[in-house]
Amino acid sequence: MSGFATPRQKMVDGQVRPSDVTDIRIIDAMLAVPREAFVPENKQALAYLDLDLDVSEGGSAKRFLIKPAVLAKMLQAAEIRATDRVLVVGCATGYAAAVIARFATQVTATESDSALAARAQAILAANGCGNVTVRTAAPADGDPANAPYDVIVLNGATEIVPERLYGQLRNGGRLVGVFAKSQPARATMVTCSHGDFGHRTLFDAAAPVLPGMELVPAFVF
Repeated sequence: MSGFATPRQKMVDGQVRPSDVTDIRIIDAMLAVPREAFVPENKQALAYLDLDLDVSEGGSAKRFLIKPAVLAKMLQAAEIRATDRVLVVGCATGYAAAVIARFATQVTATESDSALAARAQAILAANGCGNVTVRTAAPADGDPANAPYDVIVLNGATEIVPERLYGQLRNGGRLVGVFAKSQPARATMVTCSHGDFGHRTLFDAAAPVLPGMELVPAFVF
């Protein structure tokens, strides 16, 4: 793993810091978590590039780790506290959950592909992320049995309004993700206040759409 220390440092110095990410907890987490461990072996050379990295291995749908800078900027906007309960939706192999687990007490991650969810749990365990629980669930469904959450993070984009996820936010809770309902797609923060949901655009960003969160074309006669 040590052979990746230099590209990991370059990712932080060349992608994350220049994106106005100043929260030292996020920077330290991204320097500590071995992103290559969450990537198929034949793609590890790509682990630290500025791209949405396909980590699916013959699954039913392609699954991605979103760009490091997009993830870091969204996490900074969410202002996650150590005491927050965090839900990562569409976790793929679990990289985002591993980063968050370094500064949040409890993280739950969902993944629709059961084989990928099992792989995520194994990778997270092997990397000492004992405070992360992985569950198999569709991204749009979230984790209602264990709601409410203080923060929900989408590891990808949504073309629909994720109302079921909104309903899993605690009062004062925040959801961050890339909203691709219109172009350009934008990273957005949704805040819950006594049953009302306020939307704030954070920055323009593109990310692969999560399974089941695609806009279904209306049938035209």
